[in-house]
Amino acid sequence: MKRHPLRWLAILLLSCCAQPILAGGGDHDKHGGQHGELAIGLASGPDGALYAALVRHGRIHIQRSQDDGNSWQAHAQVNRDAEAIAADGENHPQLAVAADGALYVSWARRFEQRFTGDVRFARADNGRDFSAPVTVHRDRSLTGHSFPRMHLGADGRLQLVWIDGREQLAAEQAGREYSGSTLYATHSDDGGRNFAAEYKLADHSCQCCRLALTEDNDGSLLLMWRQVFANSERDHALLRLPRQGAAEPLQRATFDAWRIDACPHHGPALAVDGAGQRHAVWFSPHGEDGPVFYGRLAPQGVQGQRAVGGPRAAHASVASLGPRVVLLWKEFDGEQTQLLAEISDDNGRSFRRVTLAQSSGASDHPRLLRHGQRLLAFWNSAQYGLQGYPLP
Repeated sequence: MKRHPLRWLAILLLSCCAQPILAGGGDHDKHGGQHGELAIGLASGPDGALYAALVRHGRIHIQRSQDDGNSWQAHAQVNRDAEAIAADGENHPQLAVAADGALYVSWARRFEQRFTGDVRFARADNGRDFSAPVTVHRDRSLTGHSFPRMHLGADGRLQLVWIDGREQLAAEQAGREYSGSTLYATHSDDGGRNFAAEYKLADHSCQCCRLALTEDNDGSLLLMWRQVFANSERDHALLRLPRQGAAEPLQRATFDAWRIDACPHHGPALAVDGAGQRHAVWFSPHGEDGPVFYGRLAPQGVQGQRAVGGPRAAHASVASLGPRVVLLWKEFDGEQTQLLAEISDDNGRSFRRVTLAQSSGASDHPRLLRHGQRLLAFWNSAQYGLQGYPLP
């Protein structure tokens, strides 16, 4: 398929540079953050309420909604002392609510030296009063530990996966070449009071694209990320993490053969439907199509791969519930940014497109969340704030 280097370079600059700057929206404060950060964490609680984690001036604040995200009320503050917290759409706070109402929050803290930091965690056993934050990994080398993803299982196990720079740092110090970064993980079986020593999942991940972490129908976890393959092809990989035992060997998940020695800052999303099909969305300039794609991941390759939205589609999400599969993304039309969705009620065999909202100015990446027996769309914009949108 014919490539158009200038076209994909323009898209890359738009997605990697312009949008994270816009998403910050404001002047830097003394803690290295920004006023009015829009990146959020979301979770559905057993009490029927929604919870959101938002960053303000180096602190994470929990808000609560009892009307599907139409209005939000202050609920709790996570960290007493301000930190330089990563708060862009690719690297946003993680939030989970346990069956007993305990709140768990994880985030990336940035150090003064560029591309360095650590992964932090705090818990509130009573849902309001948070413990002092801790660093979840034992490695304290001055390198990047960032882009965390957190999952809370039905059995109470907390699992954290992040992008880690220790292997690249060691290679650099030894005079060896090392492409990209590394994926590391840890877990806790006691509500975040103690974490296992971190363990390596994969070498040569892309350095700054968000990870996709979702639960398979058998309770195992599926991890999808942008990987640096041979010849600097930055396609996506898939890894299965069983409930017991070591992770399985990674599989190549997409085959766009996009060659670039840079990180597009544009990670994938993944969902598993009631029939066990794996639905994915990802960014990859690909000839005349794209840059956002949807497809069903299967052992024999990608099925039904097609472009989602137009040439300015960005930061798509996907979620499923039973036979319903929803694709959600934002797209700039030249004047405003629209929030768009494609909805399937037959396990992805057919989709219908709907427009949910539009906004002027800065906005976070759109999110999908299972809330009870429904899927809801969420979007945090500078113009309207954090809003929930029902899906028809």
